[in-house]
Amino acid sequence: MAFLAARSVDPSRADPLAGSAARRAGAILTIDLAAIAENYRFLRRQAGRATCAAVVKADAYGLGAARVAPTLARAGCRDFFVAHLEEGIALRAILGRGPRIAILHGAPAGTETDCLAEDLVPVLNDLEQVAAWRALARRRGEVLPAILQVDTGMARFGLPRAGLDRLLAEPDGLAGLSLGLVMSHLACADAPDHPANADQRAAFASLRARLPGVPASLAASSGIFLGPEFQADLVRPGAALYGVNPQPGRPNPMRPVVRLQARILQLRDVAAGDGVGYGHAAVAHRPMRLAVVAAGYADGYLRSASGRGMAFAGPHPLAGVGRVSMDSLILDVTDVPPDAVPLGGFVDLIGPGHGVDALAEAAGTIGYEVLTSLGSRYHRIYREA
Repeated sequence: MAFLAARSVDPSRADPLAGSAARRAGAILTIDLAAIAENYRFLRRQAGRATCAAVVKADAYGLGAARVAPTLARAGCRDFFVAHLEEGIALRAILGRGPRIAILHGAPAGTETDCLAEDLVPVLNDLEQVAAWRALARRRGEVLPAILQVDTGMARFGLPRAGLDRLLAEPDGLAGLSLGLVMSHLACADAPDHPANADQRAAFASLRARLPGVPASLAASSGIFLGPEFQADLVRPGAALYGVNPQPGRPNPMRPVVRLQARILQLRDVAAGDGVGYGHAAVAHRPMRLAVVAAGYADGYLRSASGRGMAFAGPHPLAGVGRVSMDSLILDVTDVPPDAVPLGGFVDLIGPGHGVDALAEAAGTIGYEVLTSLGSRYHRIYREA
């Protein structure tokens, strides 16, 4: 195995992205805030009469809530959802007072006053959370905002029917609570023909009828596309905002949001029969030219994509070779014109012709995991809305 001689490369071609930080970077993640704003507006139109919220948990699915959430607020979003109380506190500091911020996991026991102090709305998922929030309202002599989640068939979060029966049977079951929303979550919304969708919709209709006058929410990203009967009063898109296809198997209606470019660190010639990478998981079946690029599983390029992942150098597809390493992966550039893959240049790991969902398929996972796994070592560039 021999190194190829390094070629002199025009710096503007080797690194098309200006700035010293970009020149130092091994990989560059570009996040299109304008596309996020347009995706929000599209989903709002798709939701008809329902209010369109935004789910920005997990640091806006890994893309940076500090930049994403204000973009969504400027696009007209006034309702935000996060998973953890600490995420809500951070988001309140970003957005300031005004927008409603809901905590999907509710307030952990003993943190109810922290939740209230930051003007956050807990999603009450069980009778213990209801009782704790109700007790705080009683101590303060106030009526406190809350969201109630009911379980309609996912067996994850929310009161089951028996729990709601018990709550409503108590004379003061909802005393001191101002329910701004009753919500549930669809288990199979990305499979439109799955019978669980209709079953959950019917169960939700039955449960929400017991809370007359309370706005309702059932649909997240994929549920929006199941039609008006699933959209209720508020929809809660998350992944679709960030370009993940909410309708697997159909054309993606969302604008792509991320582009991931990795630098070519080395170019190598290998002979037929040479092993490549850890475990010699790949063996060259012919003389090959290989490019080693600066992204690996520590950066969220999942190891499960080993031997299945693709990259692009302009229009040229590049197959992954061997195992993905912690900090690098290897691509087959044998049949690509040399000037398309210069040493120090960039290839697209996520980008035109190969989006988040394509990489997810190669890794045997979903776009959600790809986005939320993107590492902290990338140089990030935000394209403003």
